[in-house]
Amino acid sequence: MTFQISAISIYSEDGRIRTVELRTGQLNIITGDSRRGKSALLNIVDFCMASTDFVIKGEVLRDRVAVFAVTLVKDGEQLFVARPAPARGKSTASTMCVQAQALDAAPLTRTDIAFSTPVDTAKSLISDFTGIDSTIRLPVARSGNPIPVTVRHALFFCLQKQNEIANPDVLFHAQGEEWLPNTIRAVLPYFLGAIDPEQAELEHQLQQLRRELAAMEKALAATRVVAPTSGRALALRAEAVEASLLPAADPDGPQTVIADLMRAVDAEPEREVGPDGDPIGELFEVRRHLREQRARRRAQIADLKRTAKENDDFITQATEQHARLTSLGLLGDRAASDQLARCPVCDSATSQQPAMVESVRRDLARLDADMTVLGTSTPEINALVRQEELALEEIRGQLEQNQEQIDTLTAGQRIALQQADTHRQAALVQGRISFFLETSARAEPEVRVVDRREELVGKISQIEERLGVVAHRERLTSFLSLINLEIKSKAEALNLEHSEWPIRLDPRALSVAADTRNGSVFLSDMGSGQNWMGYHVATMLSLHEWFAEQDCPVPGLLILDQPSQVYYPEDASEGADLTGADRVALLNLYRVIQASVERLCGSLQVIVMEHADLDEEPFRSAVRERWRESNGNALVPLDWPVRGSSES
Repeated sequence: MTFQISAISIYSEDGRIRTVELRTGQLNIITGDSRRGKSALLNIVDFCMASTDFVIKGEVLRDRVAVFAVTLVKDGEQLFVARPAPARGKSTASTMCVQAQALDAAPLTRTDIAFSTPVDTAKSLISDFTGIDSTIRLPVARSGNPIPVTVRHALFFCLQKQNEIANPDVLFHAQGEEWLPNTIRAVLPYFLGAIDPEQAELEHQLQQLRRELAAMEKALAATRVVAPTSGRALALRAEAVEASLLPAADPDGPQTVIADLMRAVDAEPEREVGPDGDPIGELFEVRRHLREQRARRRAQIADLKRTAKENDDFITQATEQHARLTSLGLLGDRAASDQLARCPVCDSATSQQPAMVESVRRDLARLDADMTVLGTSTPEINALVRQEELALEEIRGQLEQNQEQIDTLTAGQRIALQQADTHRQAALVQGRISFFLETSARAEPEVRVVDRREELVGKISQIEERLGVVAHRERLTSFLSLINLEIKSKAEALNLEHSEWPIRLDPRALSVAADTRNGSVFLSDMGSGQNWMGYHVATMLSLHEWFAEQDCPVPGLLILDQPSQVYYPEDASEGADLTGADRVALLNLYRVIQASVERLCGSLQVIVMEHADLDEEPFRSAVRERWRESNGNALVPLDWPVRGSSES
């Protein structure tokens, strides 16, 4: 089991301490009026988990609290984590206190707290305490480098702020912040257990190899501009032939071209007229053939990519549908076909097995075979795409070389036509060759690149095969299908809209959706705050049940800020009580939460900051604090001094 919170503490500048005691493995409710500090409890937990910003809001807390702390416990261990409020003019505090304690020890006194641990180190220590593998690196879409997984990422699934719990546009904590949706998509499979450390390392290696291949192709493209065997060198050799400085024989190789040019610099013209033929016309004919080859390669690449995408789309959809159908268990064990025939719906004995059931079973068997074949063919298609892309890149290089030849020959002939004397023409060509040889000799050592593209492509193909992307997707889909059953069950218990349809968590959209007869209905398209809040709570509870039962490295902690807000009208007066159907619905919500807590037998702690105060169970027994105007209680005592004042 990973950690839960036994206490949240704040300290005044003169050393006084205020501690909110919490029960692990249970439902904890802090109820009270507005502006009494309830919502600050979630922000204190966030701040003490090594946030990059000072997330504490409210004038009273910022002015009167000098230190924020939480006490974390798990499996007989206890960790005290404290962080000072930033000094005036600072955005946040750069050091923290992270100290191991004996179980059930009281929070440290103000004088015993030493802020000597840098925030990044504190984050690593808390992540280790959470059970997160520090060696894991996960690639994130549109990010140049893979990220290490930390406790900060686990909080996506542990916190629901007041402006998140009933938000139809975001499902997870901090999802609305820039760049974070891609991070949530990257870490969700890891926290669900669908990615192991070896697979994450392979993903990291694959991303590095792809970046290295792209950089090499760019470097090689740059070398073609100044390389001695460029189109300009070949064009200058053709000019030398035209000026009778070289024989018309074709060069044997790249080094022969350079040797011919060096010989042409000192040669004398052998005849008054150049050789017959039209070199520029020949170059244009070569260019036409190259363009035809380029068009064919592009069409082939497009066809291969379309085939790979169709494979992926088919496998994704087929895996989802297959997992949904098999998770329902309506078709029974296919290996038990020799047993007594039974109805696939009510499981009662029948005289014969329905033909439809046998037909569906045969279709499922064929579907399994098709998925296997398509899954194994996708890496081969990707390898073919890379081969075609390399060939296309080579053709592009030849086209660039061809254009250089055409440009150089055209310029040379234009100058030659202005010269009536053959020797003067030859001298001009020799000058151009000398200038080229001099500049290429200076540039060559700086741009020499060893072509390792074939080696890199081979390594990429090997890692893609080892990764088994299809198996990874299938495992994630299977896990989500089981979680989806729990979300649906809770949605039905909460009487939410669309709960009569299959409900699923969509990891790409980062939302929940109901698959209706008219198509998918996502959370943002569902009406009423009660539905939005209900699906948030149902999803978070279902995820935490999975985390706990699979021993995933996510804190066994869920903090909800004011779920009852959806039941109060906007013009409700302070201290108003809920009545009628709204009160019944809210009480039902807490019964669903309590059922998840009891199911996990201590592995889940739920902390709720609430405005409502119900007399019925399980609400009444779960209340830990009441902060009301009537009793004068609040998170921050009214007699605490302002930081930096003469009173302190």
